[in-house]
Amino acid sequence: MTTASTAPDPAAWARRARGALTRYRVMAWITGSMLVLLCVEMVLKYLLRLNGVDAEGHPNPVLGAWIAFAHGWIYVVYLVTVFDLWSTLRWKVGRLVTLALAGVVPVMSFVLERRVHADAQARVDAVQATIPAGDAGAGSAAG
Repeated sequence: MTTASTAPDPAAWARRARGALTRYRVMAWITGSMLVLLCVEMVLKYLLRLNGVDAEGHPNPVLGAWIAFAHGWIYVVYLVTVFDLWSTLRWKVGRLVTLALAGVVPVMSFVLERRVHADAQARVDAVQATIPAGDAGAGSAAG
């Protein structure tokens, strides 16, 4: 009987994977949007020098200094969701690195999010297809 209790529950895993995927998708879009906003700020501030410079010769913020701080903290939350999804789906380390880089390369999070979603959803669907009909109802009620 101890073997049955230590065997992974496919329905519970599918619920956890769907939750991790949803959190990742939300954070990928938020992180990507903040990164685009940060890039716009950098172009306006350093290339176009729209808001001039302060008394010490440093460029003044155009949209606001909060953008860089917000992106930094949002990126930390994004990394947590990336790690959660990666560990839940047990992907290779290369996928973890790629997902982490997507939060710092402009537009990459949007592109990768679509790819990762399709890949993860296919895997969750495959696992759910193996769940007996009696157990599947409990798994689909949460999603």
